[in-house]
Amino acid sequence: MTEFGKNLIDALGEAIEHAEGKSTKARVNTVEVPDVRALRKRLEMSQAEFAEAYRIPLPTLKGWEQGRRQPDATAAAFLSVIARMPEETRGVLVK
Repeated sequence: MTEFGKNLIDALGEAIEHAEGKSTKARVNTVEVPDVRALRKRLEMSQAEFAEAYRIPLPTLKGWEQGRRQPDATAAAFLSVIARMPEETRGVLVK
Protein backbone atom coordinates (compact mmCIF):
# COMPACT_ATOMS: atom_id res chain seq x y z
CA MET A 1 0.00 0.00 0.00
CA THR A 2 1.21 3.50 -0.78
CA GLU A 3 1.96 6.15 1.86
CA PHE A 4 -1.02 8.12 0.55
CA GLY A 5 -3.30 5.13 1.03
CA LYS A 6 -2.11 4.64 4.62
CA ASN A 7 -2.64 8.34 5.38
CA LEU A 8 -6.12 8.22 3.86
CA ILE A 9 -7.11 5.21 5.97
CA ASP A 10 -5.76 6.92 9.12
CA ALA A 11 -7.67 10.10 8.28
CA LEU A 12 -10.91 8.19 7.77
CA GLY A 13 -10.41 6.47 11.13
CA GLU A 14 -10.01 9.88 12.79
CA ALA A 15 -13.16 11.12 11.03
CA ILE A 16 -15.14 8.14 12.35
CA GLU A 17 -13.84 8.72 15.89
CA HIS A 18 -14.82 12.38 15.65
CA ALA A 19 -18.31 11.51 14.38
CA GLU A 20 -18.73 9.09 17.29
CA GLY A 21 -17.70 11.80 19.77
CA LYS A 22 -14.46 10.11 20.76
CA SER A 23 -11.30 12.04 21.47
CA THR A 24 -9.53 12.82 18.23
CA LYS A 25 -6.93 15.06 16.73
CA ALA A 26 -9.58 16.83 14.67
CA ARG A 27 -9.93 20.58 14.91
CA VAL A 28 -13.37 22.11 14.77
CA ASN A 29 -13.61 25.70 13.59
CA THR A 30 -16.79 27.62 14.15
CA VAL A 31 -17.76 31.09 13.06
CA GLU A 32 -20.08 32.95 15.39
CA VAL A 33 -23.07 34.38 13.54
CA PRO A 34 -23.99 37.83 14.82
CA ASP A 35 -27.66 38.65 15.39
CA VAL A 36 -28.27 40.32 12.03
CA ARG A 37 -31.38 42.23 13.10
CA ALA A 38 -29.70 43.55 16.25
CA LEU A 39 -26.63 44.58 14.26
CA ARG A 40 -28.74 46.42 11.68
CA LYS A 41 -30.78 48.18 14.37
CA ARG A 42 -27.62 49.18 16.25
CA LEU A 43 -26.45 50.82 13.04
CA GLU A 44 -29.83 52.53 12.80
CA MET A 45 -30.39 51.32 9.25
CA SER A 46 -33.46 50.00 7.50
CA GLN A 47 -33.28 46.60 5.88
CA ALA A 48 -33.00 48.24 2.46
CA GLU A 49 -30.21 50.57 3.61
CA PHE A 50 -28.23 47.75 5.24
CA ALA A 51 -28.66 45.48 2.22
CA GLU A 52 -27.55 48.22 -0.18
CA ALA A 53 -24.62 49.40 1.95
CA TYR A 54 -23.15 45.92 2.36
CA ARG A 55 -24.23 44.43 -0.98
CA ILE A 56 -26.46 41.78 0.56
CA PRO A 57 -29.56 40.85 -1.45
CA LEU A 58 -32.59 42.17 0.42
CA PRO A 59 -34.47 38.82 0.33
CA THR A 60 -31.38 37.14 1.84
CA LEU A 61 -31.22 39.70 4.65
CA LYS A 62 -34.93 39.28 5.35
CA GLY A 63 -34.52 35.50 5.44
CA TRP A 64 -31.72 35.80 8.00
CA GLU A 65 -33.69 38.19 10.19
CA GLN A 66 -36.84 36.07 10.05
CA GLY A 67 -34.91 32.91 10.91
CA ARG A 68 -35.81 31.14 7.67
CA ARG A 69 -32.14 30.92 6.71
CA GLN A 70 -28.75 31.21 8.36
CA PRO A 71 -25.73 33.00 6.91
CA ASP A 72 -23.11 30.61 5.54
CA ALA A 73 -19.57 30.78 6.96
CA THR A 74 -18.43 33.47 4.54
CA ALA A 75 -21.46 35.68 5.16
CA ALA A 76 -21.14 35.15 8.93
CA ALA A 77 -17.51 36.26 8.79
CA PHE A 78 -18.52 39.34 6.76
CA LEU A 79 -21.22 40.19 9.31
CA SER A 80 -18.70 39.78 12.13
CA VAL A 81 -16.39 42.24 10.39
CA ILE A 82 -19.26 44.72 9.98
CA ALA A 83 -20.05 44.39 13.69
CA ARG A 84 -16.42 45.20 14.63
CA MET A 85 -15.94 48.09 12.20
CA PRO A 86 -15.07 51.48 13.69
CA GLU A 87 -18.17 53.57 14.31
CA GLU A 88 -17.27 56.20 11.70
CA THR A 89 -17.08 53.66 8.87
CA ARG A 90 -20.21 51.65 9.62
CA GLY A 91 -23.03 51.97 7.16
CA VAL A 92 -20.94 53.80 4.60
CA LEU A 93 -22.13 52.77 1.17
CA VAL A 94 -19.62 50.43 -0.48
CA LYS A 95 -19.07 51.41 -4.12
